[in-house]
Amino acid sequence: MTNAPLIAIIDDDANVREALADLLESYGFRTSTFDGAPSFLSAQVAADCQCIITDLQMANMTGIQLAQHLVSEAVSTPIILITAFSTDAVRRAAAAIGISHLLPKPLNPVELLACIKAVLPSV
Repeated sequence: MTNAPLIAIIDDDANVREALADLLESYGFRTSTFDGAPSFLSAQVAADCQCIITDLQMANMTGIQLAQHLVSEAVSTPIILITAFSTDAVRRAAAAIGISHLLPKPLNPVELLACIKAVLPSV
């Protein structure tokens, strides 16, 4: 499993983080979880991850702000944005910074796995 893609999961809801980690690990992915963007950034693992799944609404830094920061740092890791607040404005903001996948909460596991396979074609 050491060659399995590493997926970072960033969400301020511990239940969501744990459920996503369990789901993805059951499909053979490695996961690393973070309770918010600041803890993810301080861990300095963005370049090691093959995919980032982040919530939109989090304290201190939103998922969009995190994506903007990563783009400004030339990190090109694919980002899947998850949110309970999927509006046209959010979709436009996400698309403008290169987030190609935005999924509504509650998450559909089949849709999530399809998004991961789309951003990680070698999976």
